[in-house]
Amino acid sequence: MSRALLGHAMLNTCVRRSRRQLLIRDIFRKSKHDWHYTDLFGSPSYCCVCAQHILRGAFCSCCGLRVCEPCLKKADRRFLCKEIMMRGTAGAPSSMPHHWIRGNVPLCSCCMVCKQQCGTQPKLCDYRCVWCQYTVHDECMVDCLRTEDCTFGEFKDLIIPPYYLSAINQMRKEKRTNYEKVVPYCSKHWMPVMVLANTRSGNNMGEIFLGEFKMLLNPVQVFDLSKIAPAKALQLCTWLPCNAVRVLVCGGDGTVGWVLDAIDEMKIKGQERYIPQVAVLPLGTGNDLSNTLGWGAGYAGEVPVEQILRNVMEADGIKLDRWKVQVTNKGYYNLRKPKVFTMNNYFSVGPDALMALNFHAHREKTPSLFSSRIINKAVYFFYGTKDCLVQECKDLNKKVELELDGERIELPNLEGIIVLNIGYWGGGCRLWEGMGDEPYPLARHDDGLLEVVGVHGSFHCAQIQVKLANPVRLGQAHTVRLILKSSKMPMQVDGEPWAQGPCTVTITHKTHALMLYHSGEQTDDDDASSLSE
Repeated sequence: MSRALLGHAMLNTCVRRSRRQLLIRDIFRKSKHDWHYTDLFGSPSYCCVCAQHILRGAFCSCCGLRVCEPCLKKADRRFLCKEIMMRGTAGAPSSMPHHWIRGNVPLCSCCMVCKQQCGTQPKLCDYRCVWCQYTVHDECMVDCLRTEDCTFGEFKDLIIPPYYLSAINQMRKEKRTNYEKVVPYCSKHWMPVMVLANTRSGNNMGEIFLGEFKMLLNPVQVFDLSKIAPAKALQLCTWLPCNAVRVLVCGGDGTVGWVLDAIDEMKIKGQERYIPQVAVLPLGTGNDLSNTLGWGAGYAGEVPVEQILRNVMEADGIKLDRWKVQVTNKGYYNLRKPKVFTMNNYFSVGPDALMALNFHAHREKTPSLFSSRIINKAVYFFYGTKDCLVQECKDLNKKVELELDGERIELPNLEGIIVLNIGYWGGGCRLWEGMGDEPYPLARHDDGLLEVVGVHGSFHCAQIQVKLANPVRLGQAHTVRLILKSSKMPMQVDGEPWAQGPCTVTITHKTHALMLYHSGEQTDDDDASSLSE
């Protein structure tokens, strides 16, 4: 009898739990808050409704509201989230009041009135504005602060104010496009930023950044690229002043290339005056492009999000060459269209392309294993070591012909050829410079020139990476032509590999991309020329 009662009680508990979970999911789906459920907060948290310590509950990644599970429905009705656009306003407002949230203020924050530390008491206390991030003590909060205009704080030059979007929306309804008249409502040095995050990059760190950037900016400025394509996200640029927008791409070099392709589409649509400048938060495995642009070889959370936004504000605009890589299969000139790629980093044929091809094949079979940058590099190392023994790409010089600006190049005994557009290659190696003990022409990423080098094999690549050897410098050129005469060889463009049969590869200049260069994150003993790239 007791077993039956116990089983019945367990069944009732399971039913209640499933009903509760369905109710929570329904609230999340219908809510204007961006709720996330958690049963463990990283710091002591207190419910904004009942003021009790939260053991299990939810938080909004846009406004920072925290609530225990029983009070979720009540909190969702009572408290407004950040409004991306002001509603119900007559005329064109040029300001908005603070939006105060009580409790759970950041540690080490100071009261804007008395300048003393906030959030020191173990209870629900003190206020924080969800826009300017200013905090104020309960006892310092006066009526004038509740109605005072919000200044948007330190990042006012990056935030798109809700009243700006309201004004632009009204102008679009009236079919007016002179948006410049609305700009004076914003900061004098306004440079709105858009954040495009690949949540699948870097141990899924992009998911964390989405919430942190939504807290500091207008949520409409932050996009999850797993849910919306870059081309659609970038249409927000057409609502903003010409030549003023900055885009922060959170992801690897492949994500950056995806966004730059979408920007090229804007040029085709006649939206060239809205083209943004692009900064990078490196979350991928190689991150050679971000390293070249001064944003570092990889990000693991060591720099606060606030500092990242400061770096974006202070970064300098530069140009990056982008190249067209056309692969025409031998014997199919009139029957099959050539494959066309856009190159930002490098093209290669040989051992490094073989490592990338093996890596991608392994990742396709077991994607769950490749959730860490360290694991990814370990797999690359394994395949590189294997190729040192097998030498699958030997005698490449007998299988290919190379032309630089129409001039045939006599090739020494090689296993690989690499065509470089940027300074870094292979996850942080300055390939063109090698050991730096030989004279060589300077390499830049904005001069319309490609650097072409050869390698003797995987072991030679490893030697170059630790500065124990120099590459075989074959020359610089505006146009590169490579003819694969026989057999099948591994090739790659910016880390995207494939096995290629006899063909002709032609690399020509395509366009420039507007990038942002951060001068504070060099990871190598770079010379002065790299700073001016």
